[in-house]
Amino acid sequence: MGPDVRGRDVPAHSAARIRVALLALAVGGFAIGSTEFVAMGVLPEIARDLLPAAWARSHEDAVAQAGVLVSAYAAGVVVGAPLIAAIGARMPRKRLLLGLLVAFVAATVLTAVLPTFGLVVAARFVAGLPHGAYFGIAALAAAELLGPGQRGKAAAAVLGGLTVANVVGVPAITAIGQTAGWRVAYLVVAAAFAVTFVAVRQAVPASPGDPTASVRSELAAFTRPQVWLAVGLGAIGFGGLFSAYTYIAPITTGVTGLAAGAVPIVLVVFGVGMVIGNFAGGPFADRGTRRAVLVGMVAVAVSLGVLLAAGATPAGLFIGVLMVGVSAAALGPAIQLRLMDVARGSTTIAAASTHSALNIGNSLGAAVGGAAIAAGWGLLAPIEVGIAMTLAGLVIAVVAFTAERRGDLRAAALPDPSGANA
Repeated sequence: MGPDVRGRDVPAHSAARIRVALLALAVGGFAIGSTEFVAMGVLPEIARDLLPAAWARSHEDAVAQAGVLVSAYAAGVVVGAPLIAAIGARMPRKRLLLGLLVAFVAATVLTAVLPTFGLVVAARFVAGLPHGAYFGIAALAAAELLGPGQRGKAAAAVLGGLTVANVVGVPAITAIGQTAGWRVAYLVVAAAFAVTFVAVRQAVPASPGDPTASVRSELAAFTRPQVWLAVGLGAIGFGGLFSAYTYIAPITTGVTGLAAGAVPIVLVVFGVGMVIGNFAGGPFADRGTRRAVLVGMVAVAVSLGVLLAAGATPAGLFIGVLMVGVSAAALGPAIQLRLMDVARGSTTIAAASTHSALNIGNSLGAAVGGAAIAAGWGLLAPIEVGIAMTLAGLVIAVVAFTAERRGDLRAAALPDPSGANA
């Protein structure tokens, strides 16, 4: 037996059982990463198929309109994460994870088969609903398996599947989408979710929910200003990444001048960066969350600056994309730990709402980046927007940490009612 993240005794498991269970949870991250990011690689194909009139008028305008698919998925994450986490906090975690995976399979199949743009947008919204809850619940299950003091490492283990998806899954599925059609690509993603269901069912130990949790107690986290600041720094700061990354395919072909076949290679480079950043960022966040947030925000802004300045050349594009992948992935675990820290015990909703915050950034970044292109500012405009959003997120982080530090100093100056300091 050993304590879980709430101090309860849970059964101990062998090292081999823990590794297999973490791998099963990470496979879910792989499937989610594939469904979330594959749209970026096949956005031109989707625009040409579902928006033929707009495509005939202007390829750039059609791609910008198709970016709504990215925003719709992100909006589903934003809505679904806190609701599902609050309602399901008392449920056994494994049962909840399996239910979320069934929802993923169904919504992804609908994405592949529905005939019109509007219906596909709706399917992408539904597909996003289980996203944050899966990552949040899986991270808590992983932290329970690894033990105290390893929350960042646990979050990184689950997110590791998402980063590997950007190295293997997204480029491979993008290539499939470019040759066999984007609908086939989403059917492949649906199969990945089905495999995850089997893996989680077989490998992840049964784990109770929180018997003391309630919808009211979980939602109480949102009465705290620091929680909203943490959501804001994740949403706006991470929005900078998505403003640029959503349009990486047209940037590759329209700015750098590479062929469409180079897009999967660019996605591989980004994915390699994410793998490196994620597994470095988890332990780094465990050693100091505030520092990890500040360093990560600065690194993302600098990386986007490199991509903007040098992205017109192939070497500059690949270097910039690699740097953005490393810095953004390293920032992810830090933001999750920050939100869990300030939520003060509303553990389930905090872990899930991290992904609401990041996907507000996904939706906002994709929308603002698309608007910049539609306004005629060029294909590099989303990167400029991304830098501005990242710097705004950094300002929010500084404000939050300063306010928290002043609150700590005021609390330390108050007399001890027990008289222990007399």
